Amino acid sequence: MALQPAAGARDLNPREVEQNRAIRTALAEVYRLWGYQEVDPPNFERIDTLEAGGGIDGRELVLLASEDRLGLRPELTASIARAASTRMAERPRPLRLWADGTTYRCSTGDSGHQRILEQLQSGVELLGEPSAAADVELISLLLAATTRLGLGAAQRPQLLVGHHGLLTALLAEVPEPLRAAARRALTDFDPLALEALPLGDLQTSRLRAVMRLRGTPSQVLYGLEQWLGPIPLLADLAQILAAVRPAAERGEVALRLDPTFQPHFALYDGLVLKLVCQGQQAPLEIASGGRYDGLVGRFSADPQLAAGVGFGFDVGTLRELRGHGWCQPDPVARVLVSYAAATPLATALAALAELHQAGTAAELHPQPLAGQGEAEQVARSRGCSRALWLAP
Repeated sequence: MALQPAAGARDLNPREVEQNRAIRTALAEVYRLWGYQEVDPPNFERIDTLEAGGGIDGRELVLLASEDRLGLRPELTASIARAASTRMAERPRPLRLWADGTTYRCSTGDSGHQRILEQLQSGVELLGEPSAAADVELISLLLAATTRLGLGAAQRPQLLVGHHGLLTALLAEVPEPLRAAARRALTDFDPLALEALPLGDLQTSRLRAVMRLRGTPSQVLYGLEQWLGPIPLLADLAQILAAVRPAAERGEVALRLDPTFQPHFALYDGLVLKLVCQGQQAPLEIASGGRYDGLVGRFSADPQLAAGVGFGFDVGTLRELRGHGWCQPDPVARVLVSYAAATPLATALAALAELHQAGTAAELHPQPLAGQGEAEQVARSRGCSRALWLAP
């Protein structure tokens, strides 16, 4: 019999479970405050839904043995977009939804063996609003959640912002057969792959400069305008970033514009973002998301409603930051109900019920104890605040 969990899975101890719950509760409070309603997408879907129109590589899906082509969800957005465009199609837009739950991804290690990765996510989706106001709301909500979680100067949070259209514009002069490879080189930050492309010296030099172009929004926007001219996309990005800058400054979150940034899943066709914090040993990706109008359009019969933006927090990674002293669950002061051999078990159960009715956490010691001293010793060993000793 195997004594360890499967590769990619984790056993969580009670404290870790409580920390996860505290994080999810804190995030849910923020979502509800902003008018978002909770939904619960299914854990498994048809493969064509999970692949999100080619945005998710089928090799990352955990497939199920069934007559239909089914798999476990690798993220929450596609399922929510499907439900919003079908079962909730008659609801007024914009539609504000939030959800949390476990997602599953398949990966192949260096040895060639597959492993399944579990991830607990919590996030929001804003559907049916194509304007930049939705992008501003999404970033503002992410910043509000960051503040609620207590992330600040100690964790050095940075919000990386990019846009799918920026890369498209920057690659417009690259020969069409080479654009996909050039895009991968830029998004993977792979200078060797970039140098290997059969491009002219001028194009290679320019793309090399693009790869290094990231930092404060004003500086990056200025550099982009030198190459692209005053295109509407740059003006829109400038307005969005200016609108969220005050909230970022209040929350001590550094805004960074990165034209080459793209999230792991290729769901997004507009604004993209990633929240990064400094962990104890390395930077940690806390949340990511963006705009996915094309994905909604695959499910929606009304082109006017084909719009969506959202983000998701990685709850497990947030928990890894617990050493920084935030989002720790309050200890529960439990009472140990114990009894002497001459005391009926029913009496102990009645005392336990009375404590529960008063809202006091209490647990029952199942076997009689010799005396008050032993009861107090057992209570300490079990982390209880005190012992209630029942004797005739």
